Amino acid sequence: MQIPIYQVDAFTSKVFAGNPAAVCPLEQWLDAPTMQSIAAENNLAETAFFVRLGQGGYDLRWFTPTVEVPLCGHATIATAWVIRNYMGDQTDPLRFQSKSGELQVATQGDRLSLNFPALPPQRCQPHERLIDGLGTQPLEVMSASYYLAVFATEQDVLDLQPNFDILATLDKIGVIATAPGTDVDFVSRFFAPKAGINEDPVCGSAHCTLTPYWSKRLGKMKLTARQVSRRGGELWCENLGERILIAGHVAPYLVGSIEV
Repeated sequence: MQIPIYQVDAFTSKVFAGNPAAVCPLEQWLDAPTMQSIAAENNLAETAFFVRLGQGGYDLRWFTPTVEVPLCGHATIATAWVIRNYMGDQTDPLRFQSKSGELQVATQGDRLSLNFPALPPQRCQPHERLIDGLGTQPLEVMSASYYLAVFATEQDVLDLQPNFDILATLDKIGVIATAPGTDVDFVSRFFAPKAGINEDPVCGSAHCTLTPYWSKRLGKMKLTARQVSRRGGELWCENLGERILIAGHVAPYLVGSIEV
């Protein structure tokens, strides 16, 4: 069986930056072990698979190299770009059914904008090994789907050298490190060794937690963000209350097919 595959870099306007995602259109669902094997073979942060439901509507699933995840931002924006540019579906917004409910992707000028659920963080008692895993003490730790470790400066986040073996033992699948930005509202990094991704280059789902946190702290509904990983990425976020918007650019990289 031949399956089309597209690879695009999300949350960037140039290749070799942002977060690469593989996107595989399917006529019907493959079994989960096969999709997991394809994702492992691709060895990217996420591989997205989708099945068309009708004009503008799709079922969507995401796999890291080791697990299926319930929510992924960069592979969703990548999927929407593929559907618009290679599938010819110009419906606006596109609608995706997922394990996190309905997600929408709309055009926003020259960007695509995700409409995702807000996941605001709460104060918490962190796992006893979180600080050891980060290698330094943050100002505060909160949590939602992921831990949120808040630092004083952008340089503090850049200087982090996590112990991924320790972070992989935590009770949450990922850890967000964040601080005020020097030329954007906030910066972040995201570590998820428990999901087979030591550092995710640009994590859209992390901004479901980052956006409400920084919106409340800064008193702003619209925010600019940068993920300061080695590849880096830019995001434009808006707090809508129970939902958030996360916008970014996409740069195409590869078109091909795989055989399974």
